[in-house]
Amino acid sequence: MAADGDEDVDPVTLRAQARAQRRSIGRLSLLIRASLRLVWASGRGLFVGLLALQVVAALALAGQVLAVQSVLAAVLALEDAPVATASLWVPVVLLAALTAVSSIVGAVQGHMQRMLGELVARSMWDRVLAVSTGVGLASFESPDFFNRLQRVQSNALSRPYQVTQGLIAMGGALAAGVGVGAALVSISPLLLPLLVLGGLPVLLSSRRESRLEFDFSVAQTPALRMRQYLTLTQTGRDEAKEVRAFQLSTWLHGRFAAVYATYLGDLAAHLRRRARLSVLGNLGSAIMLVLTFAALVWMILAGRVTVAGAGAAIVAIRMLATQVQALFAGVQRIFESGLFLDDLEGFLRLAGPAQEDTRGPEAPAGFGRVSGERVAFTYPGSEQPAVDGATVELRAGEIVALVGENGSGKTTLAKLLAGLYEPEAGAIRWDGTDIREWSPASVRARTAVIFQDFVRYALSAEENIAAGDVSQPADRARVARAARAAGAADAIEALPGGYLTPLSRLFAGGADLSGGQWQRVAIARAYYRDAPLVILDEPSAALDPRAEHELFTSLRQTLEGRTALVISHRFSTVRSADRIYVMDAGAVAEHGTHEELMAAGGQYAELFRVQAAAYLPPERNDAAR
Repeated sequence: MAADGDEDVDPVTLRAQARAQRRSIGRLSLLIRASLRLVWASGRGLFVGLLALQVVAALALAGQVLAVQSVLAAVLALEDAPVATASLWVPVVLLAALTAVSSIVGAVQGHMQRMLGELVARSMWDRVLAVSTGVGLASFESPDFFNRLQRVQSNALSRPYQVTQGLIAMGGALAAGVGVGAALVSISPLLLPLLVLGGLPVLLSSRRESRLEFDFSVAQTPALRMRQYLTLTQTGRDEAKEVRAFQLSTWLHGRFAAVYATYLGDLAAHLRRRARLSVLGNLGSAIMLVLTFAALVWMILAGRVTVAGAGAAIVAIRMLATQVQALFAGVQRIFESGLFLDDLEGFLRLAGPAQEDTRGPEAPAGFGRVSGERVAFTYPGSEQPAVDGATVELRAGEIVALVGENGSGKTTLAKLLAGLYEPEAGAIRWDGTDIREWSPASVRARTAVIFQDFVRYALSAEENIAAGDVSQPADRARVARAARAAGAADAIEALPGGYLTPLSRLFAGGADLSGGQWQRVAIARAYYRDAPLVILDEPSAALDPRAEHELFTSLRQTLEGRTALVISHRFSTVRSADRIYVMDAGAVAEHGTHEELMAAGGQYAELFRVQAAAYLPPERNDAAR
């Protein structure tokens, strides 16, 4: 189901929303609190440890300033008594110890931050994957959804930790600044406000840089997706054979190079704008730093500061300038990450409708009749309905076929019957009850769907079949029974590791299957689900004629009384169905048994004769009717 339309946000709208929100300090504080909650839940021990180390680092920096002053005073005192005394050795040892503490704390912090970052990333991946697997299937028909997903993967996943990292850096810089500032004030109160003012130009320029970075990221999302797609086509296993068969490597690489060149041009322009702002901000800070040193020189010449105090002040000014820049850099990091986090929060809100899937009463375990009553559905971004007023009926135990030309709406109608799409008009009913009255998850749990483009998991054969029902651990006897029912057992048991063999050569010990064998594994997956409604989309597309005949001959026995909807382009394979529905332009053009439809002489009969004519001479074609 579509997720409240949240995914239909174009880049211009998104940038406008971001600009409006970034004026709100309250909104930014909410993002910060949300990030802190996430980091706290992900690794509170590491978080507390990092805060404690920040305090230790701040105290060590302040101590170094005072130790430098003591060392200089002791060195100057050597002119009167050139003998190393405790007044010299103690501050020297203390300075060395505090310097070592600062280095050790910095190294430990780096390792702890890396671990905390991974914990936060894992937590964010859990949330993002829950959204991407939980949103309605219609979301995956929208390019806007993929743009937002790409931005979240590229930028927003690491931002919650970056916000917290910025806060930790701010806290450390503030604590260190207070300590070093107190030491500097003890030398000269005038120097501290000059240094603080020196950080303002960086803060102002960094705010503008943050806005530029977010706008650049939003604008580049479609190009980034195209670049990644072109990379996949040149490195993917499934694409490799066609790339070589059609000699596409040079052409694809040219497309890739053109897209990348455009990105690099845009990036260069973006970085030039950021660089100009950085230069202006740092130039302003440098001017204030020069004024601070000028004030110190004036105080030295005026005799207001001792030589030892001057030396300590120089060290303190350098340290404090670094801390002020770190403080404002932390503010900038929070501000910039906040813009991305708002985008992330918007994406995570898509999980709301997905969470509703499990709410509501359970669908019944079975049914006597499933019907689609004048259902309609239009894909996002399309003006033409894919299904338009279609009505079908499936009775318990029946095999019903759905046929029609490409684009007639067969697969879309099947998805509606399976509860994967919600109809925009009409209703899907079980024994007269609209399935929207039950939890969507329970409806889908009672339906087994195997599409023509079913997934070939690079997992073991057992897992490929047991994927049909992951509500409980895989049952090997049940897996083997499903494989035998689908005719896949012989192929699987002949593999080196039997059912434990990975069905992919991507991993050691793996083996691949033929297209027809994979098709049978997919059918076994549907059988394993043990659902009352089975939907098979082109189940014989990869089978040879003999295997296709065997499949449909044994389909009733394989299904063991389940209701089945079979979609097929091959009319000869569905002629034994209990009822056949012919789709045309999203609607049901006609329905009935094979004999009834042939006698009616409508679209079905025409298409059947066209297919038969391709295989049989005219006299046998007439007999086949």
